[in-house]
Amino acid sequence: MKALRILSFTALLVAITSISFAQAQTESFQVSGNCGMCKTRIEKAAKEAGASEAKWDADTKQLTVTYNSSTTNTAKIQQKIADVGHDNAGFKATMDVYNKLPGCCKYDKQDEGVKMDCCKDGKCTKEGHDGKDCCKKEGAAKMDCCKDGKCTKEGHDGKDCCKKS
Repeated sequence: MKALRILSFTALLVAITSISFAQAQTESFQVSGNCGMCKTRIEKAAKEAGASEAKWDADTKQLTVTYNSSTTNTAKIQQKIADVGHDNAGFKATMDVYNKLPGCCKYDKQDEGVKMDCCKDGKCTKEGHDGKDCCKKEGAAKMDCCKDGKCTKEGHDGKDCCKKS
């Protein structure tokens, strides 16, 4: 019986020691977004990735997270945030996910210094295109809907919808 008490006490001591060594980390990093919907989505994603607290500031674009370092890390949190459509200090959202964000949530997404989204509501926003329906969105980097003055949108078969009127 005495051995059982010692064993139980030892197990309790090991559990307490393990808990005390699990460090709570607090970090801040940039996350792209615009509005209250972004804030909700970003903070929810951070918590789903293991953050115990997440606060995103729309003005500074800074997310501050607190998490237990034995269960998650900054990279996991940043990846989850990118997975829901928000570029951040560690990961970029794919264009497919970004394009599914509501209009108010579409921040200025950059790739190699070039704005990637030439389309809005299925209409081309490229100068001189006058909002024609010539947008093709394939892959994260290709967002130009015209090639050599011909539309590359699936089903348009190279029609002349990219020229100035």
